[in-house]
Amino acid sequence: MLHDRILCEVDAEAGERRSSGGIVIPATAAMGATRLSWSKVVAVGPHARAVEVGDRVLFEPQDKAEVEVHGELYVVMRERDVHAVAADRLADEATGLYL
Repeated sequence: MLHDRILCEVDAEAGERRSSGGIVIPATAAMGATRLSWSKVVAVGPHARAVEVGDRVLFEPQDKAEVEVHGELYVVMRERDVHAVAADRLADEATGLYL
């Protein structure tokens, strides 16, 4: 990865959701508001400051570039497009999230 780019795994189960009543909501269902997604970071560029490999990041999947590497689907984005970071290394801090 170059500069501040990060590479994230695409969660195959993220598209289909289940309501509190048990109803399955398919990924193709239109949402009124933008839905953010959590994903695991698999690679970072040398200028990424707050994100490390293994962290989970919150981002908007509709605006990001997807790439297929060895049959696996990934998302490439800039670090500034990340809304939050969740990581075990942040457990000592108050929230555990970098916002």
